[in-house]
Amino acid sequence: MMTMYCVSMQRLSTALACGLMLSLVGCDYWPPALQAQIEQLRSETQTLAMEKAQLQGQVMDLSKAKQEYQSEVDELSRMNQEKTAMVMGLKKQLDRVRTKALKARPSKLTQRKATTKATVKPSGKAAQKSTRKAPPNRNSGSKSVGSR
Repeated sequence: MMTMYCVSMQRLSTALACGLMLSLVGCDYWPPALQAQIEQLRSETQTLAMEKAQLQGQVMDLSKAKQEYQSEVDELSRMNQEKTAMVMGLKKQLDRVRTKALKARPSKLTQRKATTKATVKPSGKAAQKSTRKAPPNRNSGSKSVGSR
């Protein structure tokens, strides 16, 4: 009985080994519907791989453009800060010049008024000419406005 048991165990292990070998080798026959589905999945995989490569290229291009624009924004921000500082400096300088001009102006005006009053002597004839009005124009025939 023991020999029979050993023989059947040996056969069983041989069958298992053969089955394992066949499963590792695989089967060359695929049903046509399954084979068509496999080919469709392969073509979709290839299409998706190409699209992925294109999208990765676009992402790389956009990343480069973003870096370029970011560096440009940084440069423009730096220039803006410089120009703002320059404008503030010019405003301060303009305020100083204006205050100096305002301080200097009243003294010049009072000096001018004093010198003009002292040097100019009004005459009677000049006063009459300046106060006298021009006579109204009597020849207004061509300028008459009429209603039609």
